[in-house]
Amino acid sequence: MPIFAKTRFLKGMCGAVLLSLAIAIGLGANARAQQLQEGTSQRPQQSTSQQLQQGTSQQLQQGSPEITIPGAQSGGTTLELPRVPQSQQTFKVPPSQPPPQQELVLPSQQLRTRPGYEQVTVTVTNQQGRYVTGLNKDDLRLYVNGRQTPISFFRQDLNTPVSVGILVDTSGSMQPKLPQARLAISEFLQDLNPRDDVFLFAFAGRPFLLQPFTTNHSLVMQRLALLHAYGRTALFDAVLDGLQMLRRGRYDKKALLVITDGMDNASVHSVDDVVAAARRQGVLIYSIGIGNPNGGSGPGFMIGPFILGGLDSDRVDATTLRTLSVETGAKTFIIHQVGDGAKLRQACTDISKELREQYTLGFVAPDASAGGFRDLRVEIPGRPGVSVRVRKGVEVGRGSGWSGSPSAYGEYGSGSSPP
Repeated sequence: MPIFAKTRFLKGMCGAVLLSLAIAIGLGANARAQQLQEGTSQRPQQSTSQQLQQGTSQQLQQGSPEITIPGAQSGGTTLELPRVPQSQQTFKVPPSQPPPQQELVLPSQQLRTRPGYEQVTVTVTNQQGRYVTGLNKDDLRLYVNGRQTPISFFRQDLNTPVSVGILVDTSGSMQPKLPQARLAISEFLQDLNPRDDVFLFAFAGRPFLLQPFTTNHSLVMQRLALLHAYGRTALFDAVLDGLQMLRRGRYDKKALLVITDGMDNASVHSVDDVVAAARRQGVLIYSIGIGNPNGGSGPGFMIGPFILGGLDSDRVDATTLRTLSVETGAKTFIIHQVGDGAKLRQACTDISKELREQYTLGFVAPDASAGGFRDLRVEIPGRPGVSVRVRKGVEVGRGSGWSGSPSAYGEYGSGSSPP
């Protein structure tokens, strides 16, 4: 073969080889690019999920914002509550267990709008002090001014939601008692129905609203860190403000819990004013007195914000507290030992439990147009030996009667007795 032909042959062979290599390299590059594209399309999903988790974690680690709450002081001023440091938020509500289901029973709209309609709470215990439940309407007899009156509405309050106000004495003499009071109130909140709406007042020389009505009990618990002892004791004014606040409660069953250690020495109002208001509203006023009912050994004196010695600091006004409880059908607990935190916590637990073991009766007072105070009495003829506790009477007329907010329950008159 001529040299020129050989040269052309070799060039052709080299070109074919180079072309084959180029094709192979191109196919490999395409496959690699496709793999990279598929991998890239998967990676953003994983990265987005991680970013969401990281963002959620950062949000959970952030503290709650500051809250501005309207105060109860005269003049419509505002009490601004600073953020509570994480180190001080020691009172935490554990996850609530679902309460036993109970149909919410309400009086019909026709019944509760009748002139003279009233509701009362009844507590029944046996000779051992245990609550008697499972009674029916026909088991009870209601007497108004000594005359038997038909029971138009009946409800067993096994888990009926309640509007609750907590009033805590923060006068100077409460300084050594506030830590135990905080613990006791925190347990009380844990024992409540999750649907209960609660507010918190502190009172010394005047009342302060620390937390308005809320069903978020953890908010109330956080506000316990703001309780600080200072000044004197305006017990009567605080209870009256608490009764006024309860008018805004969403439920027809309402209760106050008052924790104090002394005698009223700063109120504008009197105990008679408080009793009259309680009669009109039908609120249960539970109280816990810390101290010696027979204490007091002379005049006290103040060092800064604290009251030391004397009648007002050593003696709890058990007589007044019991008067308020008897008038409203509630109960008073006296803790004689200042440092007895166990008894204080037990008293709060007992009150929370009692609210779940009661009955609500509704009736139309005879001769409602006449108004005025009517004595009440409830008997259970078929259960000899039981004790029945009910408010001493009702004030028929202006400011009394139905006190619930039907919108809080849903439909009207669910399960109620006919008028």
